[in-house]
Amino acid sequence: MPGKSEMKQRRARRNGVEGEEKALNDDYEKKKKKEEDEEEEEEEEKFECSLVKYEALPDYLKDNEFILDYYRSEWPLKETFLSVFLWHNETLNIWTHLGGFFLFLGLTIMNLMEINGVGQHISTSSGAIADSLMKNISQSLFFEYQGSHILEDQAFTLTSKPVTFTRVPRWPWFVFLGGAMVCLSFSSITHLLHSHSRRANFFFWALDYTGISTMIISSFFPAIYYAFFCHPTLQLLYLSTISLIGLITVITLTSPSLSTPRFRPLRGGLFLGMGFWGLIPTVHAIVVNWGHSDSLMGHAYEAVMALAYATGAGIYMSRIPERWRPGAFDIAGHSHQIFHVFVILGALAHYTAMRVLMDWRDGGATCLLQ
Repeated sequence: MPGKSEMKQRRARRNGVEGEEKALNDDYEKKKKKEEDEEEEEEEEKFECSLVKYEALPDYLKDNEFILDYYRSEWPLKETFLSVFLWHNETLNIWTHLGGFFLFLGLTIMNLMEINGVGQHISTSSGAIADSLMKNISQSLFFEYQGSHILEDQAFTLTSKPVTFTRVPRWPWFVFLGGAMVCLSFSSITHLLHSHSRRANFFFWALDYTGISTMIISSFFPAIYYAFFCHPTLQLLYLSTISLIGLITVITLTSPSLSTPRFRPLRGGLFLGMGFWGLIPTVHAIVVNWGHSDSLMGHAYEAVMALAYATGAGIYMSRIPERWRPGAFDIAGHSHQIFHVFVILGALAHYTAMRVLMDWRDGGATCLLQ
């Protein structure tokens, strides 16, 4: 019969063998799990960074059943952001409004240079330029003021004469330019990042609706301000009303229950309704300023703007042309891209209309003359 010491030795050897086997099994399981995780990560990365078909999308990304392919679906944020340089069915949506943003940024800079009289100060010192710049900004944006400039005599002589002019405040004009840039930048960012996740999808589409409402509201500011320049009570009434309507629209459209694809017609209808509300002050302005050809010309450009916006919205809601040939316009030519182009055209028509109205007021169409 083995002694106690021998039994302890046997038990120790048995425990040692079992411990080694257990350690080996643990190492094997860890190695196997690591390999499985690496394979899963590789497959997941490959899946996430691939363009998928409409059927493979989660429900919250299914918006247009006539666009069949080239979707980004829940890519990592970095890859989603860098997809601005890739071809997919949102590429042109991103770049049409990103290009529009830079266009209006350029127009804003050009108008700031114009009101600051940059060309008149080329030969002056930098300190004088800065002083004149700040003075002109404060005067041009917020006050009606008189100034003078030298016009060359038209009789082919070397003589020149000072001409007095009146410039109306420019702040409503820059409200519109700022609103246009907000809308176009928000739209571009939304189309770039909305497919990252469900949470991002809701946030960025709410951002997009806010941008659209901002642009519509800001468009009314110069139109109403300059058309009713001699009627401050009507200015206040109309500007307050459209601001309130815009606020209600933003609150309504950012509601989670109304952000789903089935409320697409409602969203389009709200934007159209807010835009066509402008018919009321427009008709009123035509009556008030009847007989002033420049004012009527400005409203003619406004009609072009309304036609562009209405056409774009109609194409957006009807999903033409992709509903005629599903899959044929996945990359280029589908309704949302066309809608973006009409938005820029409408904004440019409004820009032209406001230039006409401002030049009319600057040219001496003061309240005393009216």
